[in-house]
Amino acid sequence: MSLEQKITAELKTAMLAKDEKALRSLRAIKAAILLAKTSEGAAGEIKEEDEIKLLQKLVKQRKDSLEIYQQQNRADLAQKEQEEIEVIEKFLPKQLSGEELKAVIAGIITQTGASSPADMGKVMGVATKQLAGQADGKAISAVVKELLAK
Repeated sequence: MSLEQKITAELKTAMLAKDEKALRSLRAIKAAILLAKTSEGAAGEIKEEDEIKLLQKLVKQRKDSLEIYQQQNRADLAQKEQEEIEVIEKFLPKQLSGEELKAVIAGIITQTGASSPADMGKVMGVATKQLAGQADGKAISAVVKELLAK
């Protein structure tokens, strides 16, 4: 079942349950999918890896907004963003914990032969491809910096 089909099914369930939080989030996902499908070069279909990237982008946008709202003491808007993040993350693959992420990146560092912070680009290239959907770029970058600084 494609992401679009899952979203449509969840949307129907949310409508019947009159769940405003889920409806708001699911409609945003559906709109983003439609935009991606109708963009130039998409040929009316999007691949699974593109779906994951799309969801990660939506989560990142909401996290950025959440941070701004919290800085401006807008708890009402911050709560809405947090609710949307929770709904969108249900459709993403399980995220790695900090320890699991460190272990995987340590293996990538060994595999690439990286030894100093100057080799960060090599490690990041492999890590972002290998960990696509399982961890966000900021977390990967932070762990790579930490491990290469040793």
